[in-house]
Amino acid sequence: MEMQDHIISTIPVFDSEDSLKEVIHFFTHSTYSHVAITEEGKFLGLLGEADLDAFQETSPVSEFRYQLEGFTVPPEASWLDILEVFTRNEANLVPVVDAAGAVLGYYDLNDIVGIFTDMPFFTEPGVILVVAKALKDYSFSEIAQIVEGSNTRLLGAFITQIRGEVVQITLKMSDNNINDVLQTFRRYRYSILFGSVDDQFLEELRERSIYLDKYLNV
Repeated sequence: MEMQDHIISTIPVFDSEDSLKEVIHFFTHSTYSHVAITEEGKFLGLLGEADLDAFQETSPVSEFRYQLEGFTVPPEASWLDILEVFTRNEANLVPVVDAAGAVLGYYDLNDIVGIFTDMPFFTEPGVILVVAKALKDYSFSEIAQIVEGSNTRLLGAFITQIRGEVVQITLKMSDNNINDVLQTFRRYRYSILFGSVDDQFLEELRERSIYLDKYLNV
């Protein structure tokens, strides 16, 4: 996947000697969270829209030098690296800066998310399953073995949450032999948190519970 094709060069980059009036105009006429600042042609930092109320129109950008943020991505960054920078910095615009410090343009969060959602994980038909296990006990090789051992095709898997000592993993798989997959996960002591399929195992438990209630009420 060639990420550099998605670099946007039409969004302005400001110089440290530019007036904050220009930056204010940019933020008030866009929905972007940040904009890049350069000094002598090299990346200096990012001004954030959250600081807009503190800007004085007559002041140069350089007066905010010590409030600039410093996150960027290199031109060779992968889509996953780029998405991580967006997430960590709560931004919707990230500058692309080369080894010499030149700002080549920006990545827009909407474009990157669009690339992500166009991947087979989202576009291929199948079912979603969310499982959890102790962080020290899970492995992706084991997960793949469980799924593929039931003659089910694994389309993708990624960690969606780590809370304390428990890891949560979201899977996408083909829709055949799903009940076998679910029961195997349970045998391997994975908790099933969510499944977009009818779970025969849970249905059997419901039926047995209803039967037991009727028996106790006789």
